[in-house]
Amino acid sequence: MRTSRRLTAGLFVLPLLSGCFASSGDGSSASSGAAEGARLRVALPFAPTENYSPYGQDAMLLSRLGVIEGLTKLDANGTAVPALAESWSSENGGKSWVFTLRDARFQDGEAVTAKAVAASLTAAGKADPAPSAISGVRLTATPEGDQRVRVGTEEADPVLPLRLSNPSLSVFAPKAYDAKGEVDVVGTATGPFALTEVDGDTAATLDRFDDYWGGRAQASGITARFVSDGTARANALRTGDVDIAESLPVAQVSSLDKDTVHEVNTARNTGLYLNTRSGAFTDAGLRAAAREAIDTSVIAKGAYEGYAVPAQGLFGPALTWAAGKRVEPAGRAKAADPDGTDITLATYNDRPELPEAAQILQQQLQKAGFEVKLEVRTYARLEGDLLGGKFDAAVFSRNMMLDTGDPVTVLASDYTCDGSNNLSFLCDENVDKLVAAAQAESGTAERQNAAMKAEAAVLGTDSVIPLVHLKLVAGIATSVQGALPDPYERTLIGTGTRR
Repeated sequence: MRTSRRLTAGLFVLPLLSGCFASSGDGSSASSGAAEGARLRVALPFAPTENYSPYGQDAMLLSRLGVIEGLTKLDANGTAVPALAESWSSENGGKSWVFTLRDARFQDGEAVTAKAVAASLTAAGKADPAPSAISGVRLTATPEGDQRVRVGTEEADPVLPLRLSNPSLSVFAPKAYDAKGEVDVVGTATGPFALTEVDGDTAATLDRFDDYWGGRAQASGITARFVSDGTARANALRTGDVDIAESLPVAQVSSLDKDTVHEVNTARNTGLYLNTRSGAFTDAGLRAAAREAIDTSVIAKGAYEGYAVPAQGLFGPALTWAAGKRVEPAGRAKAADPDGTDITLATYNDRPELPEAAQILQQQLQKAGFEVKLEVRTYARLEGDLLGGKFDAAVFSRNMMLDTGDPVTVLASDYTCDGSNNLSFLCDENVDKLVAAAQAESGTAERQNAAMKAEAAVLGTDSVIPLVHLKLVAGIATSVQGALPDPYERTLIGTGTRR
């Protein structure tokens, strides 16, 4: 009944890389000063898992490092704004969009043409599995002259410019593609930094692309290392071995210079997903009992030490439009007596706060009368059983805007009968109806209003219990200026980032 899945949490990691920052690999030591054009040294928590394929989570990594870009990008408000496309317009009732390209070059020196862009989008549409932003969407792309590309869909798609902002739909030079449809991203993208050397899944070297259409980057390049252990990333920042350490564990924040700690509200939530297809939580009364047992403020203060706020719904404070449009859930079941019901609660330890959050939930649910077995694994070892519905409940972290920036698209993916990311295995006729109605709206305000009605219907099923809205905590050395941590987790380093 459900389509092929690729979860969108960006979760896979490597074992700890001991001492990997002793040499930056750029001919300078940690104490070499902050010369103009110095390379940036970055520690990232999640390693490439698909050989830098642009069609999965590795695309988000490449986007944060300033390597790739598509026709559009998201601004701070989640609106599609120009990137490789200067402008666009819709035709044929929203089934066709025409994008006018700016004057730009690929990192191999070739001009960005409409033919090359159309070929890139066509290749993405043929990828298996398809990038999450176009899952279920039949997309066609044809050049019209050198500077215009027509992108069409079978059904009217009012949010196509938002979809095309997804890093998985980035544009690459013709030479990037082989006969099997695989993409070599080394030196073939369009961003301000070109990937020039890959050290397996442990490190990468990037050099400045001087012909970038948006202007010459101020840093001469980037030395990136992938380190799963959050304490190691914090220590590397503390000792001056890195300039930027992404996604710091909240437990490490107090040990750092306060001027190096930067936080931003994100569209990422932690939620408790209840299995509605099999096991104890097929009973709506037991789902209601679980919801009533949970005190989210304890999780925000305990597991996240204040770097999260209790959830108000699926869409948090980073999405400033949501609060004024929220609709109260209706029709919730009456809580049943758990009476010692056995449940298995699962989570992963790649995000260090999740096991602690799960332990708090275990205590709260046991106090309410459930018998709770806690299962904690790395995500790589958890995914198969999670997708197979082997657990009664799962604590999971999800950036609600990561795929498209469109709230309706994420509701369709996560909570409808045919959703590709439906961890609760929810299949509810009313939810599907309201999501479909939201998908039909083309105006931004109308689409948001419809999304919030659908959100209320989802919450009314108690298939998911939102726990906290997260803050992104990044470590940025005081010598660094212009870093770009953002609520959508798509950017980190740009043309103005320097040390």
